[in-house]
Amino acid sequence: MTRPAYTEALVHSGVLTHLAAFDPHVAGTPPLGLDLPDSDIDILCHAPDPQAFASAVWEACRDLPGFAMWQWQGSDRPVIARFHCAGWVLELFGQACPVAEQLGWRHFAIERRLLALGGETFRAAVMARRQAGAKTEPAFAQVLGLAGDPYAALLTLEQLDDDTLRARIGA
Repeated sequence: MTRPAYTEALVHSGVLTHLAAFDPHVAGTPPLGLDLPDSDIDILCHAPDPQAFASAVWEACRDLPGFAMWQWQGSDRPVIARFHCAGWVLELFGQACPVAEQLGWRHFAIERRLLALGGETFRAAVMARRQAGAKTEPAFAQVLGLAGDPYAALLTLEQLDDDTLRARIGA
């Protein structure tokens, strides 16, 4: 059985509407076209008041299948929630800093840019690594030959211009 498009799960859940006050942004592998059967949908939110965010999430999502919510202990204590909808797992991540500054969004933005610049050959190479078991950032790092921590290494590419990135990709 195939699951519906991730966009259907977003519409069916209503989460983007319910959490509009927290500037929700969809990230992760489905919008990149790199999802696997067990991929989830990541929704990053700006939650300067974790309690207000948790209350809004509870109100909007508590009755959805598999709902769970927790708060990290370290750093700025982001709130995370997961639930199932329309064949997908959705994961909400509410952090005090604006979405554009969150590491998850920054990774998503550079990955989206690399895929746009690299074309289908690059996408296929990343997807092959994903299908072999690599998580998203390590798959990109492997294809690009980036050494060290793949999460940190990808962020070193953010400020490079498109021509430099194309050369790095080999496109």
